[in-house]
Amino acid sequence: MRLDNITVLDFETSGLDPARDRVIEMAAIRCYGGEIVSQFQTLIRFDGPLSPKITEITGITSADLVNGMDEDTAFRVLNRVIGDSIIVAHNAMFDLSFLHHTLLRLANRSFKNSFLDTLTIARARHTYPHNLKDMCDRYFIALEGAHRSLNDVYACWKLLEKMNEEQSVEPDLNVLGYMKKYGMPKWRPEQASLVPIEIKYA
Repeated sequence: MRLDNITVLDFETSGLDPARDRVIEMAAIRCYGGEIVSQFQTLIRFDGPLSPKITEITGITSADLVNGMDEDTAFRVLNRVIGDSIIVAHNAMFDLSFLHHTLLRLANRSFKNSFLDTLTIARARHTYPHNLKDMCDRYFIALEGAHRSLNDVYACWKLLEKMNEEQSVEPDLNVLGYMKKYGMPKWRPEQASLVPIEIKYA
């Protein structure tokens, strides 16, 4: 598949519930033909206390967010970066859920872009584990500072390229895998095809 028009996206969030929690950091890189043509990264102002667990995972503190960009402006900029491109993320269900719920709350709309989920592809092709760091190790991709958005989007971009070189990811367009033991997700993009996945172990 020619990866001519993609935006690799990553959110760090205040929690796991896209209807209640908020994006606290975002990063995106827009790529044409293997080249980055635009990039956006920002912390987002958050008016509540950030849980110690989130700080432990991301390294982001409440103090870091005091002078962050306001949420509405951040998502307006992100929307311009994404444009009509294919959205790429590792564990896209998570990021797309936050994108959907935030756009719905701020602008009373969602997104219509096609997408690729590198986690779904990884689970279909490889044995456990499948997190971004482990997949980068598998493909000899450097990832320093995992769980910071900009580091994660660069790593995800390189991972997608490697997997596409190995075998075209075109059949994986708009495919979201879900764990059979947890059941189907509560929300999915309209354009998504849901595929039940059994984790393969070595």
